[in-house]
Amino acid sequence: MPLSLNAIEEARERIGDRVVRTPFSRAANLSTLIGCRIHLKLENQQVTGSFKERGALNRLLTLTEAERARGVVAASAGNHAQGLAYHATRLGVPATIVMPMRTPLVKVTRTKRYGARVVLHGANYDEAEAAAHELCAADGAVFVHAFDDEVIAAGQGTIGLEILEQNPQLDTLVIPIGGGGLIAGIATAIKETNPRIKIIGVEASACPSMRHSVDAGKVTMPPALHTIADGIAVRRVSPMTLDIVQRYVDDIVQVEEEEIASAILQLIEEEKVVAEGAAATGLAALAYGRIAPERAGRVGLIICGGNIDINLIAQIIERGLVQAGRRIRLVLTVPDEPGSLARLTALVAELRANVLQIHHDRAFHTPLGQTEVELTLETRGNDHVEELLERLRASGYSSVEQER
Repeated sequence: MPLSLNAIEEARERIGDRVVRTPFSRAANLSTLIGCRIHLKLENQQVTGSFKERGALNRLLTLTEAERARGVVAASAGNHAQGLAYHATRLGVPATIVMPMRTPLVKVTRTKRYGARVVLHGANYDEAEAAAHELCAADGAVFVHAFDDEVIAAGQGTIGLEILEQNPQLDTLVIPIGGGGLIAGIATAIKETNPRIKIIGVEASACPSMRHSVDAGKVTMPPALHTIADGIAVRRVSPMTLDIVQRYVDDIVQVEEEEIASAILQLIEEEKVVAEGAAATGLAALAYGRIAPERAGRVGLIICGGNIDINLIAQIIERGLVQAGRRIRLVLTVPDEPGSLARLTALVAELRANVLQIHHDRAFHTPLGQTEVELTLETRGNDHVEELLERLRASGYSSVEQER
């Protein structure tokens, strides 16, 4: 069935309460910081942590009995794999997921836990997809594409219907773009109901596949770089999603890696929301001026998933603290004599900075009689850092330098 408002309404009726009707919550702190009314559609609260469940379930529920018996196959390294595995198992449909060899172990383990058979094959998604099609040909199974499928996109479009009910006064909706299934479904639901609402898509600048295709007027495959927004790192969109984006999407913007990382940290700190890289792109676009907050009005951001590696979160937090001036590293020289280090740390304590780490080096790069000290400090922000540096220099530590 072609993607349409009617198809999306049928998908919602079909899916029913088998997926979570996620909150569309006011983000009070972010609204104040950025200067517009922001609401978050929290698809990270789905059981598998992503919106992908909606489309996968809709596709499974449209299979014939014969197709169900033969099972389904998909190629995925992440959210589509888990959403399809979870709902296929609940419906008693055999599911096989082909994942690239380099897929993180946690994603492989979780997909297996949801009940799918996992086949590791190929160095990248394209090779995994080719193997998945071979399995379908051999077993007669149904291939379930992550986004190039009107039924999948209709399932994703149910998010749009919920948003219209939850906040009909919305002015702008910001949606991450990978292959385009999410924005195609939501944009169709929104624009065929209330065309007044502006739809803006966001891509990682490292993988701007939809923007390139829109500009070219046809599907293209630009070079792709690594991005922490791996959920939207799709090199080739589909003709179906491109057509709908051309018809219904008002603008597409790109955001940089550091901006995405900062948005992930802002969501955690300000709204207590864990978002994967793709899900943070909308906030990044607002926070860094790709979308003008003063003209956006009442804004909805799709927090499309929360499946982010814990180690990556740790790195993002560390870098965010450094950028905000809340964690600094100072290098300075002190006399190589008893009590000099104690005097330095006493001054740091007086200025209410917390010492996290000290490295004391008298053997390298310092004159005889001097010692180089490297301090990692917890501070209150950039103003506090400037106060600290000024006081240290006034106290005779003229060689103090801040590392960045």
